Amino acid sequence: MTPKIAPHAGWDRNLHFANGHLELVTTLDVGPRILHLSTPGGQNVFKTYPHELGGRGETEWMIRGGHRFWIAPEDLERTYHRDNHPVEHSHNATTGEVVIESTQDAGGKILKTLGITVAPDAPRVTVRHTARNIDSAPLEFSVWALSVMAPGGIEIIPQPPLGEHPRDLLPNRSMTLWPYTDLSDPRWRIGRDFFTLSQRAGLPPAKIGLAHRTHWVAYALGHSLFVKTFEYIEGETYPDGGCNFETFTNADMLEIESLGPLKTLAPGEEFTHIERWSVLPLDAEFSANTDADLAKTLAPLLNRSGLL
Repeated sequence: MTPKIAPHAGWDRNLHFANGHLELVTTLDVGPRILHLSTPGGQNVFKTYPHELGGRGETEWMIRGGHRFWIAPEDLERTYHRDNHPVEHSHNATTGEVVIESTQDAGGKILKTLGITVAPDAPRVTVRHTARNIDSAPLEFSVWALSVMAPGGIEIIPQPPLGEHPRDLLPNRSMTLWPYTDLSDPRWRIGRDFFTLSQRAGLPPAKIGLAHRTHWVAYALGHSLFVKTFEYIEGETYPDGGCNFETFTNADMLEIESLGPLKTLAPGEEFTHIERWSVLPLDAEFSANTDADLAKTLAPLLNRSGLL
């Protein structure tokens, strides 16, 4: 799909994708940043910060919102490098992928490329995150993909099927907790088949990470359901105590984050981490009161997404 270049959110040069199932906008004036994802004419499922939109060249890192490309483990130099400058882009007519390459490297060491492929006739997007070591020495890091979701929604985190004792003696799940996370917080619902996390105003930050082998996470917001899929590769080492998935929320937004494995890249080597997205209309009010409600509501939607 060939996107159109048009103004958006105070920036002049933005790529607009539309295929009858979804609309996506990514700016070329800073980034890489994907700013907008919605059903046609629907609500943007991504949170953006109006006072930071349209800006460029700032001397500090700006959250701006939308979907961004970070480097893990979290580090003030490599992670928070200022992606406040224009990006270059190209279009592969054969694959349909639009390639966006940062012109500002992370601390003079890592160059980021974001590839976006919007399906021509389905509610699906493939987002490729490629990080290349441009330093003169080997570097160890992980690719970190973060989607900042608009407030007021419910995140759905599926769990693997329960085993039984004494047949299943080894663990199949692990969780990493950040020091400010309180699991008695009313935003959490810890169920048998699903964990859910609600975004609510007026409550403090919370964050968890998982070795997430179920591969998908969803976010219900108003009349839209956002679904993200990503890999867990057995035998690989992941950052933050083994996390390929992390989620963070505060009073303003909720982040759905996936991570690739930790890699040591020689100069000139690169690593790619891929997410696949879908955004679907919700015809009725979303019910997340019980695991049974969630399973009944999600099954046809996940099938329609084509991601699973």
